[in-house]
Amino acid sequence: MNILITGGTGLIGKALVKSLSGEHRLTVVTRDITKAKETLDSLSQNSPVSFIDSIDAIDDMACFHAIINLAGEPIADKRWTTSQKKRICNSRWDTTAQLVAKINSASSPPRVFLSGSAIGVYGDKGSQAVTEETPPHSEFTHELCAKWEAIANTVDGHNTRVCTLRTGVVLAKNGGALAKMALPFKLGVGGKLGHGKQFLSWIHIDDMVKAIRFLLDNDNCRGAFNMTAPEPVTNSHFSHTLAGNLSRPCLFTVPSIVMKIAMGESSTMILNGQNVIPAKLTAAGFTFDYPTLNDALSNIYRTE
Repeated sequence: MNILITGGTGLIGKALVKSLSGEHRLTVVTRDITKAKETLDSLSQNSPVSFIDSIDAIDDMACFHAIINLAGEPIADKRWTTSQKKRICNSRWDTTAQLVAKINSASSPPRVFLSGSAIGVYGDKGSQAVTEETPPHSEFTHELCAKWEAIANTVDGHNTRVCTLRTGVVLAKNGGALAKMALPFKLGVGGKLGHGKQFLSWIHIDDMVKAIRFLLDNDNCRGAFNMTAPEPVTNSHFSHTLAGNLSRPCLFTVPSIVMKIAMGESSTMILNGQNVIPAKLTAAGFTFDYPTLNDALSNIYRTE
């Protein structure tokens, strides 16, 4: 297949390019082609990746069989000021709208459009088990993701199959949330955050890529999919399991007030948590290579 990818230099994008490049022709949209080539050329498997600097550079989407949209400003890297919220939203909404317009005007539209989203679409659900059918609680992350998905779903579904990827915390050895979460433990000062009872819905990077490929290839899969492992855990459980895999202690507690001062409103993602189940993926026949947290962390840290 000839596949167009946005967000190809991000954590998921890099792993996806590495996985797909040996079998498919890939074109990555990036604002900095030189930097993207430096990042991705070493990952491509005997199949060079093509680059374009904007979606507007595409005359007709008929040249692509599939579109994978992973673009977006990192959501947890900065405090949620009004201007930062706008950047977070626009980076997702605008890119998705541009892709949809190109798809709907194509002489021969792509067969499938996989578009990013996040489990934040559900809002704060506490410890309640959440599936794709669970109604949301309205807050910033819900409003962000709900509109993101709504834009993606304006693609003409008669011609193009649409799946939205409601992604949890992606665990990978290099980069992403895990590197930040592991640092205090490596320094010997790790511990649970707040009361520790809040749930963390996670997925191993290899299973994330595997699930994207599963949705790419299965014509019966449509709509929203929770991209999370089948066994979410509490923050306390996560902290102790991470400490164990790093052979470090888990002795401390970071008070909620410290997180709120440090992160502002975005601390709600960590302190509230979500208990998200990948019901539709499982029902569609997808199997996880790393279904439990210990499986995932053991694989990630086994060479350390």
